[in-house]
Amino acid sequence: MKRKYIFIIIICVLICIFSILKPQNYILRKIYKIEYSEYVYKYAKENDINPFLIFAIIKNESNFKQNIDSHMGAIGLMQLMEDTAIEMANKLGVEVVVKEALYNPETNIKIGTKYFAYLKEHYNGNEGLAIAAYNAGMGKVDSWIKDGIIKEDGSDLENIPYKETNNHVRKILRDYRIYQQLYK
Repeated sequence: MKRKYIFIIIICVLICIFSILKPQNYILRKIYKIEYSEYVYKYAKENDINPFLIFAIIKNESNFKQNIDSHMGAIGLMQLMEDTAIEMANKLGVEVVVKEALYNPETNIKIGTKYFAYLKEHYNGNEGLAIAAYNAGMGKVDSWIKDGIIKEDGSDLENIPYKETNNHVRKILRDYRIYQQLYK
């Protein structure tokens, strides 16, 4: 009988410890990192973007690996195409003369966040459409809207015809919500 009470006491103590320490948050914070936060917070604020959305984009684009290239030629943390990066850098007054500059975390986040802000403005503040354009390109998203495949208000993003882009938008929006809950 004494063993039974000791076992119950141990279980109660463990439950209390787990409820106080919340180890699931520790594990989630290892998965949902906030690396390069000094740059993310700085450039998200400059561009009026929620920093947790930028973290979600980086997580999905590169999983915080700064020296990564995609099979399509996208570069760095926010997976920028070289031509897009040069165009945005010119708007920022930042000189990006070589592809290697896009591996620099600050440069990549600065330009990538500016590009996302540009897309968000183009789509009247709609983050879902901006995420879709970040992945598939503005031309594709504009044509989907023009052809009635998706609505201009982005209320039917599940109709995005490219499976990769459809999944990408869903993942980023999901991760954005998780970041907001985890780091609020």
